Amino acid sequence: MTSPRDIQHYMRPGLLQLASLPPLSLYVHLPWCLRKCPYCDFNSHEMKVGELPEQRYIDALVADLEAALPLVWGRTVHSIFIGGGTPSLFSPGGIDRLLSDIRARLRVEADCEITLEANPGTFEKERFRAFRAAGVTRLSIGVQSFDDGHLKALGRVHDRAQALAAVQEAAQAFETFNLDIMYALPGQTLAGLERDLETALAFAPPHLSVYHLTIEPNTWFAKHPPALPEGDDAYAMLDRITEMTAAVGLARYEVSAYARKGHQCMHNGNYWQFGDYLGIGAGAHSKLSFAHRIVRQVRYREPRLYMDNALAGRAVAQDEDVRRADLPFEYMLNALRLRAGFALQDFCERTGLPVTAIARGLEEAERKGLVVRDMGHVRPTERGFDFLSDLQALFLAD
Repeated sequence: MTSPRDIQHYMRPGLLQLASLPPLSLYVHLPWCLRKCPYCDFNSHEMKVGELPEQRYIDALVADLEAALPLVWGRTVHSIFIGGGTPSLFSPGGIDRLLSDIRARLRVEADCEITLEANPGTFEKERFRAFRAAGVTRLSIGVQSFDDGHLKALGRVHDRAQALAAVQEAAQAFETFNLDIMYALPGQTLAGLERDLETALAFAPPHLSVYHLTIEPNTWFAKHPPALPEGDDAYAMLDRITEMTAAVGLARYEVSAYARKGHQCMHNGNYWQFGDYLGIGAGAHSKLSFAHRIVRQVRYREPRLYMDNALAGRAVAQDEDVRRADLPFEYMLNALRLRAGFALQDFCERTGLPVTAIARGLEEAERKGLVVRDMGHVRPTERGFDFLSDLQALFLAD
């Protein structure tokens, strides 16, 4: 457990010099799901809808936010992301109350992007419209696949028919929305992937997030690994995804994200550009900048422990300054995910470090053909995108 640090700690002199603070986003974690998926390593917990402690949890979120206000006083929130878990398990009335309570305490930009994650298995007719009326501006739907066999293998609570109905409703209720699709699934073929993608693209989604199924530690799949497509087959699937999305005007602007013009995810974009974010809710992470330091915080992970501590004004379990030596890697871990790359000036402004802090890594990356430099700008090459982990690792602290 971390003792709460006085606000003066964050303001005292340190090793960094940040001339200005980056944009600020708010992340809200709602941790419950109807069922834990076998591939999921997020902080999610099974709960029946009727047993959801919705009001007490929102009370805890508000208390958490109020305790954090001195750290972000006077700053404007440019995006809000309500993730999980399955946030759509919460009632539209609960989401309405949550957003009202947030607006009453934070300066929220007038056209703030407000995303809510939703799963087709929690979908009811008109429910998405009610979320829109509550103030949500963007829906992110965890479809993963439209194939009943794959959905069953992934442990999803919805089927193809529910996925189709949910996406149709989202397309009618929201001006912008995202579909999550996974590939390289157990038993999946290239033809099967194409069918999934054709179904998704038929709805003309403004944004698509496409993820390779990976086996994460401490998941059911880690203990009982399924047979997945070979590496070459997975690469062929990714190439086909890029071809099919480009053909309908969805540009790959980030490693896993494809969007029409004007529909890029602002919230995730702030992460990738090393912006700041305040995270509230069970297990939520924060990254906050001050004049002379950058701080990372983590809230208590277990929901009931989180609620008890948040309501007592001590939701933060970990609170640490980011080491100066770790900042180059932390920045590159995010910025190199973007197709457009980053400006060297942005690196200096967001980290408080000189360009010399990444000079050796950039030279090595350029020599290996992983990045190109143009004046004061750096961007990953196609090879850099394909070997992103290798590229990012060049900036690890010695």
